Amino acid sequence: MILTVTPNPSLDRTYEVPALDRGEVVRATGDRMDPGGKGVNVSRAVAAAGVRTVAVLPLGGAPGALVAQLLDEQGIEAAPVPVAGQTRSNIAVAEPDGTLTKINAPGPELSREEREALLATVGARSAGADWIACCGSLPRGLAPSWYADLVARAHAAGHRIALDTSGPALLAALAERPDVVKPNAEELSEAVGRPLTTVGDAVKAAEELRGMGARAVLASLGADGQLLVEDSGTYFASARVDTVRSNVGAGDSSLAGFLIAGGTGERALASAVAHGAAAVQLPGSVMPSPADLAPEAVTVTADVPLDRVLTEPAP
Repeated sequence: MILTVTPNPSLDRTYEVPALDRGEVVRATGDRMDPGGKGVNVSRAVAAAGVRTVAVLPLGGAPGALVAQLLDEQGIEAAPVPVAGQTRSNIAVAEPDGTLTKINAPGPELSREEREALLATVGARSAGADWIACCGSLPRGLAPSWYADLVARAHAAGHRIALDTSGPALLAALAERPDVVKPNAEELSEAVGRPLTTVGDAVKAAEELRGMGARAVLASLGADGQLLVEDSGTYFASARVDTVRSNVGAGDSSLAGFLIAGGTGERALASAVAHGAAAVQLPGSVMPSPADLAPEAVTVTADVPLDRVLTEPAP
């Protein structure tokens, strides 16, 4: 079982449009509504793979009730923490060339009682969990140290932690030695305070995060692939992608694939890349099922191409 924690969930609406023309009336060619937030997306991908998952998240107001309904319809076991504020609603606009424009609301501010209830719910629902995946931004009311506190409590209870966040929340949590952290190239660049232009730059940055406390680093490098740096070695993987339709939730799908396959080693990295590659070829934030995966399109190597220039350098 994989338990996910999403401190700042959302109700996500995705519109597919021929082109996004600012100031004009744009008619969508398709739209969909999904429960959102990085941890929620991980749970959705885990459930699509037929693995049990429990999603812990604060929910409030009509959007929160709709998120709970959508999770139930997708067969995901939710452990909601009622909050006074309304769950945020986000909008994504997808264009045919793969360009995605997102408008993310800030979300509610959690009270001290709601913060503690969220931590208590994680502790109460984590029995039997193979992994606890803590994902996404922190809402107002939660200090950057909140994830660090959660990691410390989870480790004390004997659980493995996967952390997908950024900025001060990531840096604060590293001291508690999360079992794996999953930054993208931009977040990795921000964490080490310098630009990344090659795969080798990303390897050095990942090693620095390990020096700060992360036991393993799973780094998404966009179209170039993914990098895994852990005790057993450093590995690089990529996959052939025919058409990019939407990258919403692709990183979350990758993390789900990594954890489903055990959360360590080349096999888990290959699963992560297969799930991420499948996700970008689906509309909106649809999570891939096993039928969508193309593991034969994935290549994994310990001979990391250090000199390869990143397609999208991180500033």
